[in-house]
Amino acid sequence: MTFNRFKVLTFDIVGTLIDFETGVLNAFRDIGGKSSENLTDDQIFAPYVAARSKYPGRYTDIMRDVYLHVARELKLPETEVAANYFQASILSWPAFKDSCDALKRLRKRFRLVAMTNSDRVHYSSYALTLGDPFHDAVTLDEGRFAKPDHRFFFYTLGRLSASGFKQEEILHVAQSQYHDMGVGRELGYAICWIERRMGKQGFGGHPHPGTVTKPDYHFGTVRELADAIERE
Repeated sequence: MTFNRFKVLTFDIVGTLIDFETGVLNAFRDIGGKSSENLTDDQIFAPYVAARSKYPGRYTDIMRDVYLHVARELKLPETEVAANYFQASILSWPAFKDSCDALKRLRKRFRLVAMTNSDRVHYSSYALTLGDPFHDAVTLDEGRFAKPDHRFFFYTLGRLSASGFKQEEILHVAQSQYHDMGVGRELGYAICWIERRMGKQGFGGHPHPGTVTKPDYHFGTVRELADAIERE
């Protein structure tokens, strides 16, 4: 399938362009100190994924509760200071090394639209980290329902349709099989899986999708996607 038919790339942000797994692990290990030295990545991710399921909603509102849930499970400090530290750390999650340059290259050819479960406050921080590459963005504050809820995709499609774009002109680019790939395929989108955990076991900080959806395009990084488009 050629890339020439696409005019819009919609991007998941957290996990696809922003390395939240590194951010989460670093924060818990910074807070836990010696108590977290022997914890594996998966031992941290398991209660984190459970907490994100238990506390859905805006990052601004729920990340302190997420921290305290994980802290109880892992016997880490359950203090207000620690919870506030974790909450603040979300704003400084790093970009993957390839993200900024690849987005800059892709922006020359496509309209770039962010589709993120983060709220507008946190999205604004991530957009700045990424070099402010997006022409438009739909966050949880606008979409009202978090992915994989179909209504988030319907809202975004309506917004793009109002600007004259058709669904067949959109390629949705994301890491999460749970939040993006399955629902994207179900709703008839062309989908590109950026498998950031390629070569690693399990789903890390992402919920298990149940089944893995086969994408139209499959790369390990966004740089590889940009390279493939430029080669065409």
